[in-house]
Amino acid sequence: MNKKIKTPEVEQLFKAIMCLENIDECFDFFEDLCTINELLSLSQRYEVAKMLREQKTYLEIAEKTGASTATISRVNRSLNYGNDGYDMVMKRLETKEN
Repeated sequence: MNKKIKTPEVEQLFKAIMCLENIDECFDFFEDLCTINELLSLSQRYEVAKMLREQKTYLEIAEKTGASTATISRVNRSLNYGNDGYDMVMKRLETKEN
C-alpha cells in the first residue's frame, strides 16, 4: 500500500464508501463527490482492467472504451505490479454473480 494515501482523511472516505448500502446510494454519493468526467474516467479504467484480464489487445480496448494507450498502460502496470486491487474486486464480483 502506498503510504502517501494512508491518511486519516482517505480512511474516512473509504469508511463512507463502505457504508453505502446499494447502487442508488453509490450513484448519489459519487455524483456529489466526483465530477462526471472523474467518475467516467474511473469506470473506464475498471473496464480497461477487465478487458486486459480477458486478453484483449490495446487496440480492441481503445476502440471499445475510448481509453488512451497511456491509460491502458497505466492500468496494465497496476494489474501486473500493483496491490491486486482490481483482481480482488473482479473475483468478488464474479463470485457474487455465480
